[in-house]
Amino acid sequence: MAALPNPLSIETPVPVLSAELIEDLQRLQRAAQKITSILDLDQLIASVVVEVTESFGCVEASVYLNDENRAELVMAGVRGCSLHRKGHRLKIGRDGMAGHVASTGQTRYAPDVRKDEYYIPCEPSTRSEVAIPLRVGERLVGVFTASHPEVDGFPRQQLRILQAFCDHVAVAINNARLLRAERAERAALDRDAQEARAIQQALLPKSSPYIPGFAISGLSVPARAVGGDWYDFIPFADGRWGIVLADVSGKGTAAALLMSATRGMFRSLAEACCTPAEVLTRLNELMVNDFPAGKFVTLVYAVLDPAKRTAVFANAGHLRPLLVDDHHEVFLDVERGLPLGLQCGDYSETEIQLSKGSRLVFYSDGITEAVNPHEEEFGLCRLAEHAIRPDASAVSIVDEVRTFANGSGVRDDASVVFLKVAA
Repeated sequence: MAALPNPLSIETPVPVLSAELIEDLQRLQRAAQKITSILDLDQLIASVVVEVTESFGCVEASVYLNDENRAELVMAGVRGCSLHRKGHRLKIGRDGMAGHVASTGQTRYAPDVRKDEYYIPCEPSTRSEVAIPLRVGERLVGVFTASHPEVDGFPRQQLRILQAFCDHVAVAINNARLLRAERAERAALDRDAQEARAIQQALLPKSSPYIPGFAISGLSVPARAVGGDWYDFIPFADGRWGIVLADVSGKGTAAALLMSATRGMFRSLAEACCTPAEVLTRLNELMVNDFPAGKFVTLVYAVLDPAKRTAVFANAGHLRPLLVDDHHEVFLDVERGLPLGLQCGDYSETEIQLSKGSRLVFYSDGITEAVNPHEEEFGLCRLAEHAIRPDASAVSIVDEVRTFANGSGVRDDASVVFLKVAA
């Protein structure tokens, strides 16, 4: 049996449709409207085979999808078949009417399957079968097949209707497959992001250090799954502690990778027990040579001496630390301190005395630049006002920033290190 020309292109007068065919047409029109609204691929294909078998009294209806990588058709939906299940495969160009149609791109109708060279026997009651390619443009999406218990069970007008219906099916399946692929890709990216977040969180301190006479806390909240902020507490053998907070330019995965590299280099240098200025100078030299052009890190690093209640700090272009004591609230400056990774240079340092009850706060711009629904920034004044509260901590500052943003969201990574001297 030769391939059936496209019934929609046959240049012959269209006969008057019978009431039965009009009913079929209306039913399949409603079905076409229904399937175009279904986005789940499995549900869509199941709906197609059910609609066709119920509308035409078919023995069987099935939808095969094109597996381009293996040049095969994969049964994605079937109704009425006792021999094959979902997942059954046909070789394109070799197996059955569907395989033949997939290779030629032409509808094939077998009025009597017993006389068709491509038909592979399936249901004993099948007498006629049609296979219609599902195409979107030049791309083969799959093949639709329907079997009837009567010889020549699909009149020409029904074939016209089926072909028109399959045009809708092809588009709907293609859209559903694209959506499924997009969701799968998004899910994979989400898993990668969550794994990266877990790794990054593991690089942060597991707990606050115990330092007699001092209460110290830290918190970092990335704006995305991962971010470019980092803080750390580094114990030294002589009882001193290194305290660092850094902010890598940019956001997301790229910033997180640079942050991880910065952390590794910084810890190696800091543990050599150099002064803060020396650590930043040497770290900057490494980053100028290794970091991509245009990328930089702002960082503030202090060495706390609990015995003397002093802190010596150097600042590489980071926001000025906040010192609060009984006499004043001051944002601390240094003489020299460019961001790390831009150009070679040295760094100065400043020593401060920590009196009883004083607080020292390191923070990133995600704190001070957080905005509320009125586009007002949290700012330095609100930070200072919060820092003098008796219950102030890194967590309480971040919580207040979130409350302040109230729906606008924290747009940048937000990090705080809060140190309080016992009264």
